[in-house]
Amino acid sequence: MKIVAGMGSIDDYIRLVKAGADEVFCGYVPYEWNKKYGSLFPLNRREVLYYNIQINSLEDMKILKSMVDVYKVPVSITFNYLYYLEEQYEIISYIMQDLIEIGFDEFIIADIALILYLKEKNIKCKIHLSGETAEINSLSIEFFNKLNISRYVFHRKNTIEDMKACIKNNTVKNLQYEAFILNEMCHYSGAFCSSLHCDELAHLCKMPYDLVKINRLVNNFPEVDKKLELYYDELEKEILYFEDENEERYTLGSTGCGICKLKKLKEAGVTHLKVVGRGKYIYDMEKDIIGLKKAISMLENIDYEEFEKDIKDKLFKNGCSGECYY
Repeated sequence: MKIVAGMGSIDDYIRLVKAGADEVFCGYVPYEWNKKYGSLFPLNRREVLYYNIQINSLEDMKILKSMVDVYKVPVSITFNYLYYLEEQYEIISYIMQDLIEIGFDEFIIADIALILYLKEKNIKCKIHLSGETAEINSLSIEFFNKLNISRYVFHRKNTIEDMKACIKNNTVKNLQYEAFILNEMCHYSGAFCSSLHCDELAHLCKMPYDLVKINRLVNNFPEVDKKLELYYDELEKEILYFEDENEERYTLGSTGCGICKLKKLKEAGVTHLKVVGRGKYIYDMEKDIIGLKKAISMLENIDYEEFEKDIKDKLFKNGCSGECYY
């Protein structure tokens, strides 16, 4: 099983590789795209400009390719927004061709229309079907097989049983399958989420909410307003807390974790494990990868119960986060 790690800056590539990443993925958004379309028409569902979450120049991508040539750990590029304007498909194809010319030919794509457009234009590349597409069963995978997908990225809501059935029933063999393993567990399914992830607004998935029946006799808004105030108070405390570099703040899998289910994922046929990390502190990403690498090394000659016990004893000494993917 290979580790696929998210990267927000080319400065982090070598550190991710040395920590043990087998592959890296990143976003590339040229300045020209931002100038014309801004945050409202993202290339890859990360509309953030304020901190390192994208690579923004072709020259930086050339530097990254030079590092890939030395360290031999491949990089795939995300173009995984759910849909694009008609005029944007041609622009995206030019961006991809620029990347292909310097040596990047693996792209993570969610929009089926974009995949078809690339096929029509005869642009030669490898396509990883993004988890944002939400392939959910064998029938959907049978449809996507016609598009020459080289890897399926299962979305966050797939159970291990779902993945196993999809892989087992797929008539096309020797494909790659990727599952989320660490960070950014979300209660939304990406394929049905139209929120923005930008500097100007808090991420919708981070906002507090209640599921309640609304009627004319009950006004729930004052209660929601109180929760919003508490949310922003806690956010401010968190920012102040992170400014204290002497404070130990790292917890493996604090925002999403599937490490205990590694053995079942492997037996289901999952070949790649996604460590989400674009925009995350590189210090935390290094520890994520090292911890996951150690867990993978413990998989052989052990049953499920022993593995889960050993993992909790050796990797979660202070207790696991409880934010379980599976």
